[in-house]
Amino acid sequence: MGQLSKIEDQLVELGFRLVALSPDRPEELKKTLGKTEIAFDLMSDAKMEAAQGFGIAFKLDDKTKEVYRGYGIDLAKSSGEDHGMLPVPAVFLVSGGKIRFSYVNPDYRVRLDADALLATAKAEAAAMNK
Repeated sequence: MGQLSKIEDQLVELGFRLVALSPDRPEELKKTLGKTEIAFDLMSDAKMEAAQGFGIAFKLDDKTKEVYRGYGIDLAKSSGEDHGMLPVPAVFLVSGGKIRFSYVNPDYRVRLDADALLATAKAEAAAMNK
């Protein structure tokens, strides 16, 4: 999200808005907001309803949950739910209630380049204004 926040003003000028969805419950997000200054909206999807709707939710197996616990990550505590799910990192460009572009990569280490998203947003905005 750090890279994307750098182009937020340009996205807004093109008619888009940057919104982040997190599997953490609102109380946990407030802790994050206290540590990091962000300009975009950060919303909770603790029940994973949006992630499931977008088709990007996946369920962790018990072995992986144990690995997470070993790192001090308690997904049930963070989300307030016991579903054992996480979202695949994804970026959606939405306008007029339609998904105009999507980038989904199960490898959380590979993120969409902000310049690529900005170029796509410019092309979409031009196409919508025709």
